[in-house]
Amino acid sequence: MAETFPTVLPAADWTRNEYLLSLAETLGPDNIRWVGGAVRDTLSGIVVKDVDAATPLLPDTVIGKCREAGIRTVPTGIEHGTVTAIFPGLPVEITTLRRDVATDGRRATVAFASDWREDAARRDFTINALYAHPHTLAISDYFGGLEDLAAERVRFIGDARQRIAEDHLRILRYFRFRARYGGWETADEETEAAIAEMAPTLKGLSRERIAMELLAILALPDPFATVCKMRELGVLSIILPEAGKREFGVLERLVKTERANDVAPSDIRRLAALLPPIPSVAESVAARLRLSKAQRARLSTAAARRPDDAARARGLAFEEGVEEATDRLLLEGASLAPLVDWDVPLFPLKGGEIIARGVAPGPGVARLMQTLKEEWIAAGFPEKGDVIAMLDRHLAKDD
Repeated sequence: MAETFPTVLPAADWTRNEYLLSLAETLGPDNIRWVGGAVRDTLSGIVVKDVDAATPLLPDTVIGKCREAGIRTVPTGIEHGTVTAIFPGLPVEITTLRRDVATDGRRATVAFASDWREDAARRDFTINALYAHPHTLAISDYFGGLEDLAAERVRFIGDARQRIAEDHLRILRYFRFRARYGGWETADEETEAAIAEMAPTLKGLSRERIAMELLAILALPDPFATVCKMRELGVLSIILPEAGKREFGVLERLVKTERANDVAPSDIRRLAALLPPIPSVAESVAARLRLSKAQRARLSTAAARRPDDAARARGLAFEEGVEEATDRLLLEGASLAPLVDWDVPLFPLKGGEIIARGVAPGPGVARLMQTLKEEWIAAGFPEKGDVIAMLDRHLAKDD
């Protein structure tokens, strides 16, 4: 028998938060509702990280009331009615109730509304259209979200094709939410047919929006079944055509290896698993998805992995960094044992010490330093005295 959820939100640390309660008093308890993820995740027993609010008050009114109460606000999405109230460690997005006026799949033109149900009707999934009163914690559920959450079902509000046509990114959000709250044991044939038909519309979205959702999916505890479903419905070939059959096997193995080594999931590492181990391909994908400089570097390093990485695990960590070495070892299905409780040492010799032994300053010092460093790594990172002995042998050869 499916679990049933109460129509009153269970009290949680965040519902008792003094800053949130002060915000409710500032706007008026009947003028604000907690909405979306905080409500959904509290019901599901998931730790709440962000709190969003909805209000029938216009943005200028929200800003004015907060100013009078000494609450700092930032107009983070003022054109769409969103104002962020800034509290220590807890920014709260407050959005005026809205209704869609026009949509083109990439952006929406909205008008402010005063009806809670009208606001709920423009949201994507029923489980995201749950509102909770800040004082009574009574839940307003206009489209069966509580029943869907209890049944572990992710369902679009209204017709799936229409909702996807309004915002094409909802295709990727569906995969993320289905993986997190529903799983893939049962098929939703109508929704999946709509996604397969409308997958090409993803081409019209910005690369940043696609990257955001793709990485969120890959960061899930086990995204393998979800990525397989994305491939089956023709979505992955649109957003990541580089992912081939071989790469799916790498991703499946990687998830298992991460668990075996008790390593936290990494979205970039898993993205690397879906790409052939060719740095130029990784760099092209990183540029297309508008990844950050750090993400690009990590993805490219992971793509440079080699079958012999396991045999030189510590040398790899010294040369590329522990995080990067961890990525490459896991992608090759190798053990992380050589890196456990091991701190990367500093090379014990400086260029000045080579010059002090009679080597003329210049490129020769750098070349000799690099040769010594390679020998030091191959020898297992011995103490400085051994490195000095290596240096003496090289200098004796040159005499």
